[in-house]
Amino acid sequence: MDARDIIKRPVITEASMIAMDDKKYTFDVDVRATKTHVKKAVEEIFDVEVKQVNILNVRGKLKRMGRYQGYTNKRKKAIVTLTEASKDIKLFDEE
Repeated sequence: MDARDIIKRPVITEASMIAMDDKKYTFDVDVRATKTHVKKAVEEIFDVEVKQVNILNVRGKLKRMGRYQGYTNKRKKAIVTLTEASKDIKLFDEE
């Protein structure tokens, strides 16, 4: 897998924004990706040093639309912790 195929998008929530102060970044990743795949992909894309990777499997939620129901797609989240000497990841253009 290519590094850009492993990392899908950053997760932007209130909790993940607070964790960025501690150099912890949250990403949606491919469901087949492992911790080592995620570590190598983040280091390659953002040119940083990764200290630790935690992965969570998120089950699909039950959603209803009238009498029809189904599940959203399952996904995988990765919380990436950077080393103290590493530079920060710029997710937004700060002007």
